[in-house]
Amino acid sequence: MAFADVNGTKLNYRLEGDAGQTIVLIHGSWGDLHNWDAVAPGLSSHFRVLRYDRRGHSRSETPSGQGSVLDDAADAAALVEFLDLTPAHVIGNSFGASIALRLASKRPDLFRSLMIHEPPLLDLLSGDPETEPYRDAVLPRIEAVVNLLEMGELETAAQQFVETIALGPGGWEQLAPGQRQTFVANGLTWLDEVHDPDALSIELEALSQFPHAALLSQGDQSPPFFPIIIEKIAKALPNARRRTFEGAGHVPHASHPEAFVDLVHTFTR
Repeated sequence: MAFADVNGTKLNYRLEGDAGQTIVLIHGSWGDLHNWDAVAPGLSSHFRVLRYDRRGHSRSETPSGQGSVLDDAADAAALVEFLDLTPAHVIGNSFGASIALRLASKRPDLFRSLMIHEPPLLDLLSGDPETEPYRDAVLPRIEAVVNLLEMGELETAAQQFVETIALGPGGWEQLAPGQRQTFVANGLTWLDEVHDPDALSIELEALSQFPHAALLSQGDQSPPFFPIIIEKIAKALPNARRRTFEGAGHVPHASHPEAFVDLVHTFTR
């Protein structure tokens, strides 16, 4: 374990690989740096790989007060600058993808490229009668998990999040016991994220100034609102490409690690 005091927060991080360009991995909600365990060896053989526990997750510090996606983006910027790892290929999954996009809009100078998978930017579905029903369908599921967390039912909330939002029915039983414990331990940080008014939004106009290559991926087994969100972001980014993981859902780096590593190698070349 290694810790860095950056942006007013102590972050637990792991830096692997001795040579090559840098890859920064930003995990999604409820998880930690171990979300990337299946792909880290395949990536660190050719890159320097930085992964870390986001603020409020596992071994990293939980600051007081309401957090925000902007805090998370500032953490990522401060950490890569502290470790002198810029410019970097930045990869984010789920809410980690939302953070990566925020960072891209604020600090494009830190990037070599951007790769994201299924950011839950549900506010992009608002205001359009064709897409708003997708948003309206998932919001009650989010509210149900919020209610469970506020009642202190952490394990039930984690299971409901996995089964009804993230992975689908049966997803909780497919997780290893350690992964379930991580979900439970980090549930209250997700509750804090939900209360952030900026958590589900992004300024597409700001992304239009991002000058580097970007790869936006989705799984063909994921909920149907993700391709719509990906399409809107792809139109905003001037150098965007898209990729669909066949047979995969919301976490292809865990379910299809070889395909994920191959895609990273191909894209960064």
